[in-house]
Amino acid sequence: MSASYAHLLSPLDLGHVTLPNRVLMGSMHVGLEEEGGRFEKLSAYFAARARGGVGLIVTGGVSPNAQGQLKPFAATLSSRRAARRHASVTSAVHDAGGRIALQILHAGRYAYHPLSVCPSRIKSPITPFTPFALGARGVERTINHFARCTELAREAGYDGVEIMGSEGYLINQFLVERTNRRTDKWGGAYANRMRFATEIVRRSREAVGPDFIIIYRLSMLDLVPQGSSWTEVLELAAAIEAAGASIINTGIGWHEARVPTIATMVPRAAFTWVTRRLKESGAISIPVITSNRINTPEIAEDILARGDADMVSMARPLLADPDFVRKAAEGRADEINTCIACNQACLDHAFAGKTTSCLVNPRACHETVLNWGPAEQPKNIAVVGAGPAGLAYATVAAERGHAVTLYDAANEIGGQFNLAKQVPGKEEFHETIRYYRAMMTKHQVTMR
Repeated sequence: MSASYAHLLSPLDLGHVTLPNRVLMGSMHVGLEEEGGRFEKLSAYFAARARGGVGLIVTGGVSPNAQGQLKPFAATLSSRRAARRHASVTSAVHDAGGRIALQILHAGRYAYHPLSVCPSRIKSPITPFTPFALGARGVERTINHFARCTELAREAGYDGVEIMGSEGYLINQFLVERTNRRTDKWGGAYANRMRFATEIVRRSREAVGPDFIIIYRLSMLDLVPQGSSWTEVLELAAAIEAAGASIINTGIGWHEARVPTIATMVPRAAFTWVTRRLKESGAISIPVITSNRINTPEIAEDILARGDADMVSMARPLLADPDFVRKAAEGRADEINTCIACNQACLDHAFAGKTTSCLVNPRACHETVLNWGPAEQPKNIAVVGAGPAGLAYATVAAERGHAVTLYDAANEIGGQFNLAKQVPGKEEFHETIRYYRAMMTKHQVTMR
């Protein structure tokens, strides 16, 4: 264990299972969840992160039923046949020494199809469809679908589930008066509005027993009008623990919120204070996870050392470098390819319906097709231009065993990245240049 990251790399005992470290790979929908066959690409993608040492992986959102799909024919787990397909994903992760949880996500009124549902018939400002209000039987069926999905996840070999209760999706929609105008036992007073969430956790726990991880992602800051008060957040957290959750994860902001939460302009670890506030409240005793803009092991270690949380969630940083944890543990943090929070190949691709990748790591989500090994015949190679493209080519060629000389008229590497990093809010671009400088040294690239 690296002494520099003693808290980050320490195990976390959940009772029935011990996680090897405090790093959670947060959920990201990457466009591989809907691939045909037996999820070969998705399996390879997650297995790479498991080999990299992540304590627990959480998948992209999978719906418990057709109404909850993010878009038509989106990922759904509602049958044993579907569970058998997922077994290839869980086997790949376990063979690589990792653990993985399925995120169960019901889109509610955020669904991009005409069958969307919501507690009340109130249209979302970011989707074109007006949802149908769930009837009392529909509410009960949906709760049972969550529990059934949890049961199927266990059958598929998952180590747990994350129940998505934040970001403005269906469970979150039940919690607040902004989207819940019901007058039955599922609406009105907060005790009624949170019943949907607690019943989902309770029935899911009943379906799988005590030795299965259930994470509940709780919206601690809605960042929209008529959102949850802090008193309500504490009440819900206590009720979720009582219902059987193993861990509470931090959710920040509804998707329709106007407050940036993950863009590069957002300071690193900007929202850990709210997780600390829950942890220090005494409302719960189970571990809590913090999230958003945590992209270096030093930041993660500081968060844990000062007691803000028990785990840290990182999603995009593990797109950028699947070996993040292993490099930190081996004292090679300078070799971590740091996420610069640009969102250009992850979120932008997801919104455009394309397979996710990463601006600083194009191999992300393309692990089955973009590979390289030692060169059969090492050569002397000259690369002209020390911008990002030249740096990428030079370092990969040198890694393969070629003797590489990199030429540039400037005195420093980076090319136009040196201009970009001066733009306010783009300071993270320094990290990419730092990474390539480390790779040039490691692989003995000559600079002239």
